[in-house]
Amino acid sequence: MHVCDVTMLYAAESGGIRRYINAKRAWLRRQPGCLHTLMIPAARSMPEEPWTIALRSVPLPLSHGYRVPLGKSAAAQKLRELYPGLIEAADPYHLAWAVLEAGADLRIPTVAFCHSDLPQLLGQRYGARAERLAQRYLRRLYAQFDLVLAPSETMAAKLRDLGIAQVERQRLGVDVKTFRPGRRDPGLRARLGVDERSRLLIYTGRFAPEKNLDALCRALRLLGEGYTLLLVGGGSLPRDLPHNVRVLRFIRESRQLAALLAQCDAFVHAGDQETFGLAVLEAMACGLPVVAVRGGAMHELVNEETGVLVPSARAVTLAEGIAALFERDLARCGVRARAVAMYYDWESVLPELMQRYRRLHPGLHAQAAGAA
Repeated sequence: MHVCDVTMLYAAESGGIRRYINAKRAWLRRQPGCLHTLMIPAARSMPEEPWTIALRSVPLPLSHGYRVPLGKSAAAQKLRELYPGLIEAADPYHLAWAVLEAGADLRIPTVAFCHSDLPQLLGQRYGARAERLAQRYLRRLYAQFDLVLAPSETMAAKLRDLGIAQVERQRLGVDVKTFRPGRRDPGLRARLGVDERSRLLIYTGRFAPEKNLDALCRALRLLGEGYTLLLVGGGSLPRDLPHNVRVLRFIRESRQLAALLAQCDAFVHAGDQETFGLAVLEAMACGLPVVAVRGGAMHELVNEETGVLVPSARAVTLAEGIAALFERDLARCGVRARAVAMYYDWESVLPELMQRYRRLHPGLHAQAAGAA
């Protein structure tokens, strides 16, 4: 089986999509008769990598590393030359149309993975008309794919409500051997100058408007002494950060990130548009309870046994939720959070994905066997 992933949302500091593709790529390489190719827009200076096709592109302003390919024709032609067994589009932009064009020409299955809620994102930023336009766009695009995957039941239901029939929920995963409670960094607090008695909170991910970091930082101001928040990632930060908020650069290396997470007391997430919550899942795998907003698909990961769900991303509500968590048995919540994360081990998630691929194209069984 030869699978090709195509996306413009794969950059040095990108998050969930990059994690998913890297995990799938590594897993496929261990399977007899399987190949994986990645097609992404890249700078000319990017070193050549095996089984990676770099498309000519220009930087996307204010995106922290993302690039826009120069048209879809070149991508479609490269896909025709590659002739994989199946193509997956990881975003709904113009490379997705190249996937459809090549898939039709080659008569091979095409899959779209809906990682983000584009209508909700545009609706919150630009209003109801923008949301309706995005819904119509997704309906027209996704209706042409053989299969549309959504990472949560919440997102799958939204896509079905748009009239897209061929939608299935495909959970994402976590490397539970890397992200685990035992991977601690005992010297972390000393290096950061954080008091040993302080309740250490952490957020990892993009610093983007939909993550509601301004409200989260105001919550830390309300909580005051005794609480410290680490913001780990990249992007635009709120102004006038409270003294008990520290900022760390994006951490690309998983083991280093896992060691940082495992040393903290709780994970906090103020975003209300998550279609899954991969950063939350990584924290849970490290044994951290979670305070999150009841929005998007977050309730599918976090419940009263693994943390606290607050009703809105208001500073007061977040502060109350954080304070309430520390009145509970954190160790017990952490054990249950780890147990939930174990269900999402990549080693059980990716075989499930492969079964979906093979259902689309029965010949892939024979293709894989013949190449073995």
